[in-house]
Amino acid sequence: MPSNPPRTDLGAFAHALAARLPGDTWTTTYARHGEYPDQIRTTKELWDIGAVGYAATNFVLGHEAVLARGDGARLLVFDRPLRRRQFMVGALQPDAHDDAFHLVAEPNGLTIPADPARAAAQIARRLLPRYETALRQVRHNTAHPVPRRPAPAVIAGNVGIAWYPDGAVGAVTGSPKATGLLYIHGFQYHPYHRMFLLPASYGDQQQLARIQAVSQRLAQIGVGVTVRPAPAAPKPTARPARPPAPAVASPSR
Repeated sequence: MPSNPPRTDLGAFAHALAARLPGDTWTTTYARHGEYPDQIRTTKELWDIGAVGYAATNFVLGHEAVLARGDGARLLVFDRPLRRRQFMVGALQPDAHDDAFHLVAEPNGLTIPADPARAAAQIARRLLPRYETALRQVRHNTAHPVPRRPAPAVIAGNVGIAWYPDGAVGAVTGSPKATGLLYIHGFQYHPYHRMFLLPASYGDQQQLARIQAVSQRLAQIGVGVTVRPAPAAPKPTARPARPPAPAVASPSR
């Protein structure tokens, strides 16, 4: 894994950056990392599936700075790998149950210049609005969980299919042989709902055609299909937040 030789000015840059960010006071915490596993305590919480997340996963960073706001918002700042005149900044996930992140878009981070004033302006204009929108959605999902679709009834080794009130078609199966055929006929697996779904956007006729086609293919390999109305949805209940990670003392500079 490539190493990113640490600069000497990250701590000072983060302090100057925090002083220029809008809103409540931001505090900074600086930490050095002796080895790659040391950075995982923080980088595993990055709310980013873009370039920032890639860099934090695929390079040994050497050190980091975390900017924190009183309401729980946190930003991770580190050297941009292979670019000595730039830093990278990304949002960190809040402490919440995994289900609260359902359908919440990642507020992907930025590459920022080494000038604190310019960097703060870019973060305020481009990153913070996305981050704050995502935080509000997570808090809303925590207080008002998105109900999971009740799973169709299924006999062991077969496929259960149900038509839901919003027009989507769900399928569950315990047969590995059935999984590939469901994918081929347009069903996509949704981890949150723990089932395959055929979206309502296909329309009734297209959905019926796909159900009939996959049922015929499944019958050829000895897998039965049961199509029934969707079970009644359970009443949603608020979910507790994820337990916070244990505090880890930051090494001194």
